[in-house]
Amino acid sequence: MQSIDRKALVSRHHPIIRELNPVSPLTVGNGEFAFTADLTGLQSFPESYQMPLGTQSQWGWHQTGGSRYTLEDAPMQSFETQGRQVEYPFAPGDKPDIFHWLRQNPHRLQLGQIGLVLMTPDGQRVGIEQLEQTEQQLNLWEGILTSQFTVSGASVKVITCCHPDSDQLGIHIESPLIEAGLLQLSIQFPSSTMTAKEWRSALDLEWQHETHRTEWMEVSASSGIFERTLDEDRYKVICHWNEGDLEQEGPHQYRIIPGKNGHSFSIVVGFMPHAGNLTALTFDEIRTASMEHWEHFWLSGGAVELAGSTDAGALELERRIVLSQFVTAIHCAGSLPPQETGLLYNSWYGKFHLEMHWWHAVHFALWGRTHLLKKSLGWYRDILPVAQKLARDQGYPGARWPKMVGPDGRQSPSPIGNLLIWQQPHPIVYAELCYRTEPTLDTLNEFADIVLESAEFMASYAHWDEQGGRYVLGPPLIPAQENFAAEETWNPTFELEYWMQGLEIAQVWRARLGMEPSPEWNRIIELLSVLPVHNGVYIAHENRPDTFLTDNTDHPSMLGAFGILPGKKADRSIMKATLLKVMQEWNWQTSWGWDFPMAAMTAGRLEDGRLAIDILLRDEVKNTYLPNGHNYQNASLMAYLPGNGGLLTAVAMMACGWDNGPDIHAPGFPTDGTWEVRFEGLSKWM
Repeated sequence: MQSIDRKALVSRHHPIIRELNPVSPLTVGNGEFAFTADLTGLQSFPESYQMPLGTQSQWGWHQTGGSRYTLEDAPMQSFETQGRQVEYPFAPGDKPDIFHWLRQNPHRLQLGQIGLVLMTPDGQRVGIEQLEQTEQQLNLWEGILTSQFTVSGASVKVITCCHPDSDQLGIHIESPLIEAGLLQLSIQFPSSTMTAKEWRSALDLEWQHETHRTEWMEVSASSGIFERTLDEDRYKVICHWNEGDLEQEGPHQYRIIPGKNGHSFSIVVGFMPHAGNLTALTFDEIRTASMEHWEHFWLSGGAVELAGSTDAGALELERRIVLSQFVTAIHCAGSLPPQETGLLYNSWYGKFHLEMHWWHAVHFALWGRTHLLKKSLGWYRDILPVAQKLARDQGYPGARWPKMVGPDGRQSPSPIGNLLIWQQPHPIVYAELCYRTEPTLDTLNEFADIVLESAEFMASYAHWDEQGGRYVLGPPLIPAQENFAAEETWNPTFELEYWMQGLEIAQVWRARLGMEPSPEWNRIIELLSVLPVHNGVYIAHENRPDTFLTDNTDHPSMLGAFGILPGKKADRSIMKATLLKVMQEWNWQTSWGWDFPMAAMTAGRLEDGRLAIDILLRDEVKNTYLPNGHNYQNASLMAYLPGNGGLLTAVAMMACGWDNGPDIHAPGFPTDGTWEVRFEGLSKWM
């Protein structure tokens, strides 16, 4: 088969924006840093956008008031657990201030706001509604954002790009307004508002703060360093431009007035931790590096082309596939697990949810980019002592991975999150994917502790039911479908299957490492409870036989037991009936972006390609993919990267297949001739 023309494939999906779309700004970035721009290519009119225009990084975090509280100060609640009491930081109780402080801190910073100041000849500030002939294109092949418009008949062109290996933003502006003195550059430094009790209310930016300082240290007439201080946290922003003057407008507001000797102006803005250093680059160096990086990105790894398909949804699915690769490379391929909104803006205070990391990053291994998964997998090794202490404090051996965390790995108080368990096998799967790509002793040694310590906790968590002659999960636990009370929940369908897979992989790792298999783990694998069934379908968990009558909201996670997972404990006919019942009776408006690829994976493994496609393209608000490629959920969660990553995982599985699956081309796609699926560089799913 002829190889895919990758440049043509990518180029036909360059996002082009010609009018204000308040929820679909465009972003440049490198996995560690990202800058999101409005129609001007900068952040000139943030008030016109519903989606906050972020400048964020993996290193840029802040803790209000320094080290005020520790987890030991949190309000705790005890849950009876097989004859003993286990404590969790659960609800506000009589310590609401401590509860909310620990949830909000540390939080990810908005590092700066860079925008144009445009003026009319009579000195009036131009609003976004006065921009005419607007056209903005994000060249995916180059990672270059080009924005063009006119103001009072004068043209403006802005080129915005990010260096692939350094947190430096390159900006080049061309306009006769420069020479006329009617175009200037604003640089402002906000602080997040951290007094709200809900993260959705904490998105507003604060400009005056008693422990928040900005100091400009001039290096030359056209360069210098902004020293930023927020409580005990500090960072630096370097700037250098070709010609112009800097003026201070307020405590954290500055303006650069370009020289009037020409029609162009270039500036580089670099962001770094206070103890860090950057080698200052020119705009041309940043643009060249961006072009080389993104060309290499697209020419390496996997590709899927659907051109030639007669199905009306093929072009849209191809667009989602291409754009999802771009946005996950920017937002999900850093040194930390990503938050659900990536480096766009803060959701849940910028913290990341470890049960979602699977959806953010597993696809990298299937698309020939395992190195991008490994970047964040190293963080688990760094916080392993924290996870071991969490397990030990609860009376378990091994490592228990938290749920909602910041870089330090400390769990956040929550009435739901700390009782979830389905993040626990994730690192075992990540390590296995890395080994499949690079099956070496070095890989084994690098991730052995993560695999074995994760499994140790899993084995101890499953408890023996003497009367039933089986191992049971919970209570207390909250399953992936988060509708249920922890003390009334046991044996959720998805988690049972995942426990089996995690322990089986861990046993294989023991063999690879020259260790004897664990008899305890084998016994748990053999005697783990069966998947709960009621009226011929799989249900949420064993204590909820009426799942489809009263609890058909949130995630239909029972589908994941045969789709995401191999389904060794599942019966195909029962799972088929379950999938059809979900499609008929589930309240999809309450589901989330990753539920659609999860259900599509189940349909694909059941070899119903038509249903898999129908699910991937199902017309639901939470299955919307905006012009910028992001999966939209609602008015506060306008970007949801688990949906993007899930889409890529599902498509890779549907195209390339899965372990022990049918040996046919694109086994998860329809076989009626309406789909022409070409792919290269993909790997099978498990």
